[in-house]
Amino acid sequence: MAKPATILVKLESTADTGYFYVVKKNPRKTTNKLEFNKYDPRVRKHVPFRETKLK
Repeated sequence: MAKPATILVKLESTADTGYFYVVKKNPRKTTNKLEFNKYDPRVRKHVPFRETKLK
């Protein structure tokens, strides 16, 4: 079987709340780490979320 093109990565909040999103990433096309502004409900704001390893 072929290796899947996408992997799951964790986007963790930079507000140190412990909140995270799990998203798919194609490592062949996107080689650098992902960073998005997303909503963190624990601080009720949009904050930067950075990619970390999904354990």
